[in-house]
Amino acid sequence: MSDLTLQKRIAAELLGVGISRVRILASKEDEMEEVESAITADDVRKLIKRGLITAIPAKANSRGRWRRLKGKSKSQRRGYGSRKGTKTARSDPKKEWVSRIRKMRKYLKYLRDKKMIDAKTYRKYYMLAKGGAFASLSALRSHIEKEMAASRR
Repeated sequence: MSDLTLQKRIAAELLGVGISRVRILASKEDEMEEVESAITADDVRKLIKRGLITAIPAKANSRGRWRRLKGKSKSQRRGYGSRKGTKTARSDPKKEWVSRIRKMRKYLKYLRDKKMIDAKTYRKYYMLAKGGAFASLSALRSHIEKEMAASRR
């Protein structure tokens, strides 16, 4: 195998690519000699036309990491296998509590303002909610409904 740096350099200039992207595809002995004897730009141009010298296509950046990030922004990729932290590390328990208690208090105020419950009942449920007696707003609602149904009887 002889030195083909001159041919590669000329081909790189003609093809408009870097030297590392130039490939010489001469497989037969006589084709190889032809490439070795090409010392002018015209000679190399003819070899390019014949397909003995080509430029390999440029590599693009992988989109895999971008796709993963895009999926995360769309709230995908949240399954058990993707989780690293504990349940409380991933969502702040205090923020969850604040969200829950605000919903309950808003609902209780709504009931009081619409005269569905009196002030005494409002205060009773308010304090129960504060004490953590209800796991969620739906638990509070069902409890109130049961008690109202029992009082109607």
